[in-house]
Amino acid sequence: MNATLIAGFGDPVQDAQRCFRHVLDAMSRPGRIASIDGVAPPKPLCVAAAAVLLTLIDHETPFWLDPDADAARAWIAFHCGAPSAPGPEDAMFGLSLGLPDLGRFRTGTHEGPETSATIVVQLPSLTGGPALRLSGPGLKDSAIIAPTGLPADFPARWRRNRGLFPAGIDLILCADDALAALPRTTLVEEA
Repeated sequence: MNATLIAGFGDPVQDAQRCFRHVLDAMSRPGRIASIDGVAPPKPLCVAAAAVLLTLIDHETPFWLDPDADAARAWIAFHCGAPSAPGPEDAMFGLSLGLPDLGRFRTGTHEGPETSATIVVQLPSLTGGPALRLSGPGLKDSAIIAPTGLPADFPARWRRNRGLFPAGIDLILCADDALAALPRTTLVEEA
């Protein structure tokens, strides 16, 4: 058996519960960065992205994988059993190395906003990039994040997504062992 298919969470129940709490906390407090461990994924997956996938997708979750991350397809299939979605528009979850075209994914509807996609976006770093000011639900005061690897027009793209509310896409930003979330309700502006 290929060694990349063996490693998953060291303690599947405890590690998945811990990761789930971090994701929930990140979604409820946009911009807050959490650190994840407990998994040694194959390239090109980072620790945080792999942990989120192991925690949130399963055999009932149509999943789209960025073609640049195709080397991890067997690992994801083995550990999660998630069926491959033919395209982004068919996926409930996606993994992208960098920000994908959000318009290609499910945004849900006003009657069924829960049918939208959540995209795990793997970036080089969650620090050191252009500063972005976050405001909205979950934030008493604004928060600042500075992820590396988002396009310069990200605030404009995010405004279009946010304008779809209650529909829209949620993002989980991952780099190395860190994650932060941008729920569709979060306002993002250049700081």
